[in-house]
Amino acid sequence: MTWWCTGIRWNDGRPAVGWYAEGRGERTSPLVYGQRPAFAARGERRCLGVRRAGKRTPCPTTATVPARAGNAQCPECARLDRSFSVAADTNAADPRPYRVYLAWFGPGMVKVGITVEERGPVRLLEQGAVTWAWLGRGPLMAARRTEELLRAALGVPDRIAYARKRAVRGHLPAVEERAREVAELHARAGALEGWPESLDRLGCEVADNAGAFGLAGPAGLPAPTTVVTAMAPGGTVVGRLVAAAGPDLHFADGLVVDTRLLAGWELVAPGADAVEGAAGVPVAGIPLMPPGDRGDGGGQDGLF
Repeated sequence: MTWWCTGIRWNDGRPAVGWYAEGRGERTSPLVYGQRPAFAARGERRCLGVRRAGKRTPCPTTATVPARAGNAQCPECARLDRSFSVAADTNAADPRPYRVYLAWFGPGMVKVGITVEERGPVRLLEQGAVTWAWLGRGPLMAARRTEELLRAALGVPDRIAYARKRAVRGHLPAVEERAREVAELHARAGALEGWPESLDRLGCEVADNAGAFGLAGPAGLPAPTTVVTAMAPGGTVVGRLVAAAGPDLHFADGLVVDTRLLAGWELVAPGADAVEGAAGVPVAGIPLMPPGDRGDGGGQDGLF
């Protein structure tokens, strides 16, 4: 029985690695900061099929997926996945209530977004939002219109690339400073005219995910220096886990592993001779982000 990695999952505010085996369903392995994960990729990276309403449908052709792809789906499964998707605007009739939020990732790096209300703050954890606040709640299309209104009026994007998020995590300002930035933007948003009448505005209650991510210690996060850009058959990663934010795992030596790139691989224990760090897999340096460079480029996956 082969268990395929599905990437990181945030359960009850804690990170875990997800696994899928056809005929056996899904399970997770909790991650604990301070532990020493060690894994090696075996075989080829496979398409994970389509997951909808908590159930995964296997890829009918068990297609292979490029190692550098951010999504572990073949083109056919990706098209099927987006054919009934709120994020792709192909499910506009979703009757569930939605929430509009502000998410802060670093100085000057704030985005606006929406998420289905029943998921609570999970989407903020998945995106790696360090600090955030709800803005309103209501029907899907009202939430969409509000998102567009705020994005245009406040000059904030609806996407921030993960590369930019991870580049600033090693030198975040104090919790009070980031909370103040979110609160000020919340006040500006609330003062705008043109909110849809069907959307209920919510008061400003700033929340912080630094503790859940492992960023709240007195020493903060070791500055990220390198990131794995793809896994490869036989490639290994070994190290002491110190933090996790969004899909990223941060190790004590400055290595970052984007778990979206682990999805679709069979991961096994490495040999006894495996050494600390990444071996046999391509890596890239992480540049320092200039202060105030918020960056609103692409690179983030679906919004929900």
